[in-house]
Amino acid sequence: MSAAVRELAAKTAPAARTFRRPPRIRRPLKRDERGLPIPHVDITIRDTTPCRLQDHYYTTLQDDLMYMTYIHESGPRPPPRDIRLKYDVENPYTVNRINTTVGGDRFGKMPAPVTTAENVVKLEKIVLHAMIKEAISHKANLVGAIASFRALSGETDQGGGRHTSCGVEIVKGKKSVSGWVRPGVPLGVKVVIKGPKMYDFIATLSEFVLPRLREFSGIVMPPSSSNMQTPSGVTGVVTFGLPPEAFGLFPQLEVNLEAYPRPHGMHIHFVTNAEGQGAQNKARALVSGFQIPFARK
Repeated sequence: MSAAVRELAAKTAPAARTFRRPPRIRRPLKRDERGLPIPHVDITIRDTTPCRLQDHYYTTLQDDLMYMTYIHESGPRPPPRDIRLKYDVENPYTVNRINTTVGGDRFGKMPAPVTTAENVVKLEKIVLHAMIKEAISHKANLVGAIASFRALSGETDQGGGRHTSCGVEIVKGKKSVSGWVRPGVPLGVKVVIKGPKMYDFIATLSEFVLPRLREFSGIVMPPSSSNMQTPSGVTGVVTFGLPPEAFGLFPQLEVNLEAYPRPHGMHIHFVTNAEGQGAQNKARALVSGFQIPFARK
């Protein structure tokens, strides 16, 4: 190759790019109490995939519940009736006493709010809790329950950018009971599930656990003649328990069942926004819409 050709090739060849060092951050990042850096911008974490049961509620179940639970009121409601108190409010001798109403607590007769499209019954959260009797003698017996609840719920302390997420919490005794429960002694664990994880837990429960559970005909309901004007009847919470036999039926635990020392039962609470008279029936209608059966004995 001649010198003229080499000179022409050198002129037409692209110049080599030099890589520059990344700019330095002038102000150091602040760190939280766990030592993790806090970025300068707000990071919003959202769901990456749609939730099947959540879409089922907003596309189908919400309209059906509105139709089933709608109560038409032609005019404005009458003002609430004045309930006489036991003691005179102006009496200085009874000013610091607990002044209850005549006839007892009327919380069970609390009327339901006016039915609108905004207050259709919906699921707010699911609470799981389990009592481990062996933890009274040694608190290390709670490790298996804590690990299993983490695997079931996927909740960690402030996980997913939600500051309201507390993860798996340890339940401690509040007062002495028969000498074997003392204040401050660890008794069990609980976890609160919200958002898409709540619907994923319902799908796992209705598709894998309950169909494989022997002698389970459904969540037992009280007899039809029972009084619904009770504190539990006007709160939209559906509660039932699972025996220790259901522990190994969850797919999250079944894949590594040897990692947990012993199976344990649990209580499941479906907390809804229903309140007032008829709230318990509204909550049951919502939970049954997610393919969870009920039975009356």
